[in-house]
Amino acid sequence: MPFFSGRCLSTAKLIGKTAIVTGCNTGIGKETVLDFYKRGARVIMACRNLEKAEEAKKDIEKSCESLSDTGIILVEKCDLSSLKSVREFSQKVLESEPQINILVNNAGVMMCPKSETEDGFEMQFGTNHLAHFLLTLLLLPRIKNSTPARVVTVSSRAHTRFGINFEDLNYKKRPYSASEAYSQSKLANVLFSRELANKLKNNNIEGVNTYSLHPGVIKTELGRHLDDTLFWGARRMLGFVLSPFMKSPECGAQTTIYCAVDEKCANETGLYYSDCAVVSPAKKALNNEDAEKLWNMSAELVGIGDYNPFTANDPGVAQKN
Repeated sequence: MPFFSGRCLSTAKLIGKTAIVTGCNTGIGKETVLDFYKRGARVIMACRNLEKAEEAKKDIEKSCESLSDTGIILVEKCDLSSLKSVREFSQKVLESEPQINILVNNAGVMMCPKSETEDGFEMQFGTNHLAHFLLTLLLLPRIKNSTPARVVTVSSRAHTRFGINFEDLNYKKRPYSASEAYSQSKLANVLFSRELANKLKNNNIEGVNTYSLHPGVIKTELGRHLDDTLFWGARRMLGFVLSPFMKSPECGAQTTIYCAVDEKCANETGLYYSDCAVVSPAKKALNNEDAEKLWNMSAELVGIGDYNPFTANDPGVAQKN
């Protein structure tokens, strides 16, 4: 356990609120769902593996049997390596959920061997950034009508290591580097959150705040590909070397929870956090031109066409009124 680990001390309740968390059948995502559930939220677990997600749901509910005022947990299929799956999940949510108060873009893959998503994107860029980009934009009209609302995107300090190669985002022309691709996807997370805040402001949309964060070095399954992309035994060796600095999933989820619920950051937006506090990201994560360029390229890659999430009507407004 690190000598210092930030903790969300807010006792805010989420009764009557709806939260969506991607990739949450294990690790910090599961801990985030647990926290929201304890606070009384209606939590939608957006996961690729429904069987594992159902097991996680039962585990969370069982651990909270003695508590009162807990919320509701729902499990829905959402495979972030497939834009079709993201669209199907979004449509189902928009049809069933009258409000979305919190969206946590948590799911991710790290340092995986070279592979592509269903749509032909480099796996880490496609899963960690593009899928969450599309998911957020599709849900934004409902989020806008659920204020106060927050969009929290889990990035990493790894965003500082490399830049974004706009000429070859998907490694079609250059040798593949798992670490560089991971860093690129995490830098994209920070730039996306920053640009989303800018566009919300420019469109005079109030009450929707955005956050990106570094959760810390966590003891989770995220590093399962290290033996394949570095060398055999890398995962165990790095685990031993980094163990004094590694957080448990429960501690690692604290900054996500802080950004999602804490009153102290309720009026902050577009910033980057670590250990439940605002910190400065890499200089390249503050480049507004790159943020806008990434946004435009991402919109083209995911094929949103003429859809404008900032002016689009919420399809559920008529039903709610």
